[in-house]
Amino acid sequence: MKKFLFVAGISAFAIACASNSSEKKAEDSKATTEQAAPAPPPAAADDKGVELIASNDCLTCHKVNEKAIGPAYSEVAKKYTADDATIANLASKVIKGGSGVWGQVPMTPHPQLSEDDAKTMVKYVLSLKNQ
Repeated sequence: MKKFLFVAGISAFAIACASNSSEKKAEDSKATTEQAAPAPPPAAADDKGVELIASNDCLTCHKVNEKAIGPAYSEVAKKYTADDATIANLASKVIKGGSGVWGQVPMTPHPQLSEDDAKTMVKYVLSLKNQ
């Protein structure tokens, strides 16, 4: 009788482990599929903003969805509206630098940027509000 109970216990344990393993694999597969889904392509106007941000030192201090030295671009987008006055004001801050709005760490000035390029970058950042 002891042998029967021992074999039954081992069998039950093996079945429980096997079913848990297949559930885990299904969950892992689902998570991998969700992570692998590509982001929608940016609009043509956003391409220029992304290109300008990548070609300057912006990504040293900023990330799209997480705080680094400076605020995440998604947080900036939530804070500001995308009207002409705001875009001009933020473009000026990108060119001249500044501090105090997001803490005491100053943003480095970027005097080499044209006003139009700075506005293009700001428009891209503000477009992240809906994402």
